Amino acid sequence: MLDNFRRFQAGPDPFGRTWEVEYRWLQTGISIRHADTVDVKFILWMAGPNGEQVEQQEKVIAMPHPALLELSTETGHLLTDPWCGRLAATHLKHVIESGEDLEKTLIQAPIQALRKAAGLVAA
Repeated sequence: MLDNFRRFQAGPDPFGRTWEVEYRWLQTGISIRHADTVDVKFILWMAGPNGEQVEQQEKVIAMPHPALLELSTETGHLLTDPWCGRLAATHLKHVIESGEDLEKTLIQAPIQALRKAAGLVAA
């Protein structure tokens, strides 16, 4: 799991690109989509040759609240905002490097993906 989920690099993606990733917010999906999820938003971009931002994208990792409660029980870890941020960042890093769901803006993170992000399942 990533130590710093607020700003990190991920890649290369399937096209050989490395992305800069920055955390923007965490909120419950019920407040914005009427979904029982914890949503974590990130901004991704690549740095151009002069350091300028190129091809900026938004990604939201939606983690089902019941799955987070289950994972919290399995790991003994309190369900906190920083822990959710780290889980989401770790899953996003996997999405970027594998190309799975990379085309999506809203990315669902099922329980198995969250277990992997928490280190309960071998990579």
